Amino acid sequence: MPHARVNLQHLIAALALLTAGSLVVADEPRTVHGLTSPESVLVGADGRIYVSEIGGFGKDGDGRIAVIDATGKLMPFATGLDDPKGLAAHKGWLYVADKTRVVKIDRQGRTSVLAQASNFPQPPRLLNDLSADDDGNLYVSDTGDLQGGGKGAIFRITPQGKVTLLVSEAQNPAIKNPNGLLWEGKDRLLVLDFATGELLRLNTKTGATDKLADGFGGGDGLARDKAGVLFISDWTGGRVFKLDLRQPGAKPQPYAQTFQSAADITLSRDERFILVPDMKAGTLVWLPK
Repeated sequence: MPHARVNLQHLIAALALLTAGSLVVADEPRTVHGLTSPESVLVGADGRIYVSEIGGFGKDGDGRIAVIDATGKLMPFATGLDDPKGLAAHKGWLYVADKTRVVKIDRQGRTSVLAQASNFPQPPRLLNDLSADDDGNLYVSDTGDLQGGGKGAIFRITPQGKVTLLVSEAQNPAIKNPNGLLWEGKDRLLVLDFATGELLRLNTKTGATDKLADGFGGGDGLARDKAGVLFISDWTGGRVFKLDLRQPGAKPQPYAQTFQSAADITLSRDERFILVPDMKAGTLVWLPK
């Protein structure tokens, strides 16, 4: 009977959704509370949401990566980190910038050091954000001293852990305190500077930069949707901006100004929301896009 077949199809679909829901956090407006200084957020290939938590400032070993399950419950995933900030993923591996090193995390939350401080061509001061290219190379920002003196740099790390310097403030004065990074492809990396609030496009071969926009305060995170629209967070001002780089001369538009400290953002899996860690509030907010 046609009616019976329709009901069976509905039942199969409902069971599939329930099965998926055991792994994937549903995309819906909400706020997750109880985080300890959340810095960065990433939606993994498994659909789960990973958040880096700095923990107590100045205390090594109390940072962690937490995971949010389908019910919104926070669970520890990887612990014993020092100052975990930017997150990136490639082929099932999770990577985190952890103060002066980059740590690699497997699917079970087990950690190993991909690149330690001694592997860097110059001593890192504060490794901050990460972005991965299609080949698994990582780009990591060293935000420098954050005291107005600059001294920032950007490095590339191969999947085998070899570190090279792409650019530093000594080589290019536009690189003062680089924070947010986003790989664009074809030797191009977007860089958001925390000190100047400028959005730059870096040529990863030459170290040259072009300024695309400014006015982002304490620029922190970058996220781009499939249409090419860019979202930018301002940690100092607690704001999120929208910028369409497809339109020549486009100006950034304020999108939300309700946060205490909007940190390193990302988009939900269906791109209906911007996920915003608010470090001071200890929350992760689903901001409707």
